[in-house]
Amino acid sequence: MSDGSNKRFDVVCIGNAIVDVITEAPDSFLEGFGLAKGSMDLVEADRAEEIYDAMTARTEASGGSAGNTAAGIASFGGSVAFIGRVRDDALGDTYAAGLRDIGVHFDTPAATNGPPTGRSMIIVTPDAERTMNTCLGAANTLPPEVLDPAVLGDTQIVYAEGYLWDVPETKEALVQAMDQTRAAGGRASLTLSDSFCVDRFRAEFLELIPERVDVLFANEDEICSLFETDDWEEAAKQVQGMADVVAITRSEKGSVVVTADSIESYPVAPVENVVDTTGAGDLFAAGFLYGLTQNMALADCARLGGAAAGACISQIGPRPDLDLSTLI
Repeated sequence: MSDGSNKRFDVVCIGNAIVDVITEAPDSFLEGFGLAKGSMDLVEADRAEEIYDAMTARTEASGGSAGNTAAGIASFGGSVAFIGRVRDDALGDTYAAGLRDIGVHFDTPAATNGPPTGRSMIIVTPDAERTMNTCLGAANTLPPEVLDPAVLGDTQIVYAEGYLWDVPETKEALVQAMDQTRAAGGRASLTLSDSFCVDRFRAEFLELIPERVDVLFANEDEICSLFETDDWEEAAKQVQGMADVVAITRSEKGSVVVTADSIESYPVAPVENVVDTTGAGDLFAAGFLYGLTQNMALADCARLGGAAAGACISQIGPRPDLDLSTLI
């Protein structure tokens, strides 16, 4: 489906290229590695290799926040590309193939030296708890020179993870990508990613958003962190006018869309059985961005995002088996 734009891509997503490696294991596996059940930790490459080698019956799939959003947009029928760094290794091949197989354009050159492809080792114990150890690896090395101006200049919206702000060269790449897209008549979008990320870079985000961000995504915790308040309504008032559109997700309370003229709330899509909330925000962004690129009303963008998030939390994993185009 197309809105008639002469741009090749509806959305170009930029983020950490992470392979999700999932296995089911007893509690003794966690104990053997000294892992706290239910925890989410960043680990170095050597530690990642140690845990990875011990995992049996592994399933591997392309993951990462912006990668999940790209997958969602492709499922809606949108034209989407992904920019992210992998290494020229087996997991890098897995990541690239996983995106291309679902219709996402991905041609970022793989690193030929340095750390291995990023991976998130997810151990699921019999009580359904998910314990995650993530090594960013090559994903954390996205220099500006690997950006493709031809791709960034040929998209309606470039969408980036706030996680990219952690490393100076990826920060530079993110700013350059936004500038290239906007200079070609497109829009720039950012997700704040994590409240701890906001805590680290609050001042920089508050400078970046009004200067370069047209569409901002945040959950309730992240937008409150940005303005150092416990009141999301106060945060919504403060962010008003900083970006053309701000979409705030509030879990089971639905979503809020903030523009210069209004602050509107939308109910959550009904879900019979919540199975796994992983990736709900990523899929909300997918539905919302797809709607924007098809010139849908903001209310419909919010509803489409909510429906996609609902499909996501109704199953295990961040990428719904459902063909999301059926939600339109």
